[in-house]
Amino acid sequence: MATVWIMKIGLVQIDGKIPNIALMQICSYHEQRGDSVEQWNGPLWNNEYDKVYASKIFSFSEIPNLPQSALVGGTGIDFYNKLPEDISNSKPSYTLYPECNYHIGFSMKGCRFACKFCCVPKKEGRPWHNSDIDGLLLNPNGGDRLMLLDNDFFGSPKWEEDLSRIIELNLKVCFVQGLNIRIITKEQAGLLAQCRYYNGKFNKRYLTFAWDKYKDKDIVMKGIEICNNAGITTKRMQFFILIGFDTTPEQDLERVTMLRDMGAKPFVMPYNKADGYQNKFARWVNHRSVFNTVEWKDYKHNYKERA
Repeated sequence: MATVWIMKIGLVQIDGKIPNIALMQICSYHEQRGDSVEQWNGPLWNNEYDKVYASKIFSFSEIPNLPQSALVGGTGIDFYNKLPEDISNSKPSYTLYPECNYHIGFSMKGCRFACKFCCVPKKEGRPWHNSDIDGLLLNPNGGDRLMLLDNDFFGSPKWEEDLSRIIELNLKVCFVQGLNIRIITKEQAGLLAQCRYYNGKFNKRYLTFAWDKYKDKDIVMKGIEICNNAGITTKRMQFFILIGFDTTPEQDLERVTMLRDMGAKPFVMPYNKADGYQNKFARWVNHRSVFNTVEWKDYKHNYKERA
């Protein structure tokens, strides 16, 4: 009778604040083999592991002192790397994240657009359906909370079916990557209004959209109007605001103040985190109590005052 070799596997989430799906699938694959899987304990224990996997999402994140044989993947390493098929077909395991109290996953992948600042179209291609909603409800501690990682939810060929199922199951849903308000339809907004939508902590009621390009001002305002008419008030909207890519500081300021005055919640995303202005501006806007009471010109960390 053949001897089964039980391996000790270490998994490393180098960056990112939410559970890592790739690591969850690797965990599931090795658990099914009977291996021992745990969070990597650090370089002092490198010799204890038979195999170490690490996931790196962002290019700027530093890689820790891993074993030389460690398998390091993710968008932060290469846009096009993929898990082996036998691992990518494994259903995610929540063993690594015992404190996670929501379900997480992709109902779809890919994107209809080709924004130059985004790697999703290069990595995943055109939109395709990845999983039905019931297939994502795998966390024993997830309850009625679902976090979708979709980059273009309404680009899915089954968006209406999936959204209707979310409503039918009365799930609290978070579209954590944001929704595209530029081309939202009355039908889509109407169904969204029937959802129990929440933020990433599932403690506040708002949807996240994006206003990346200043030139999209008119169509963003039209999208807001469509949502308002469907019953989604502006105060229940957060907007990712990309700065430092193709906009001026004046255009950045106009976007965030316009949204604030409308009751929405802007959240600034710097394109270049090494740039002083972008970091300071993001700090001002994203600290909402400061942003709502102090003007940019009066902000004590305004980069111009330290130049």
